[in-house]
Amino acid sequence: MSRKVILCRCEDVTLADVQRAVKLGYADLEEVKRYTGFGTGPCQGKECLREVACAVAQASGRDPATLAPFTSRPPLSPTALGVLAGPARK
Repeated sequence: MSRKVILCRCEDVTLADVQRAVKLGYADLEEVKRYTGFGTGPCQGKECLREVACAVAQASGRDPATLAPFTSRPPLSPTALGVLAGPARK
């Protein structure tokens, strides 16, 4: 049985990755995001932010409520809704 605990499924970031980041001195969520890539996949952190924040807090001995959320960045150019909706049906 594997002991790999995945916190961010989009970017395959594990608990060990987050713990390593904190051990290297990355103390807040923005720094951990830049080091590990969590929160940059399709869900943009909607599924993993809480789990990663709890892991960072535990690894650093901090209260999770003291961690500021990472910076959310919109796409460089917006995607038209028609592209996402697909072709019109008749």
